[in-house]
Amino acid sequence: MTDQTVYNFSFTRPNGEALKLSTFKGKVLLIVNTASKCGFTKQYADLEALYNKYKDRGLVVLGVPSNDFGGQEPGSDAQIQEFCQVNFGITFPIVSKEMVKGKNAHPFYIWAKKQLGFGTAPKWNFHKYLVDRQGHLVDYFNTFTAPDSSKVERAIEHLLL
Repeated sequence: MTDQTVYNFSFTRPNGEALKLSTFKGKVLLIVNTASKCGFTKQYADLEALYNKYKDRGLVVLGVPSNDFGGQEPGSDAQIQEFCQVNFGITFPIVSKEMVKGKNAHPFYIWAKKQLGFGTAPKWNFHKYLVDRQGHLVDYFNTFTAPDSSKVERAIEHLLL
């Protein structure tokens, strides 16, 4: 399975349709597990700003709501979408709520942990995975690394060259 890329995975859109990550071939992806009732929820604003800054150069931010940490995403998919739109004007894609930890985690998260190592798995909301234009998982940023940090922006800019 070493030849596997993120393009082998898909998430479900809130309308029930599949969102194949292969849709984003040639793009740089920042995949983030999110939550609406978390102390880090304000990162939504930074993620939207990051998306707007780099989307024309090929960045896609993908929000993956999860209720795995502290029960901080209790809402339905419709409630999550509304919350993100009303409070943060989110325009990047947000998929249906998923599990991101444990044996029942979404297959992408199980794969990501195997690719980058045990310590790289989400330990809280707003954990970020960075994917290059070829679909390879290249880095991760923990919850405490803000989307607008120089570390994240440098890594994205390097992949957008």
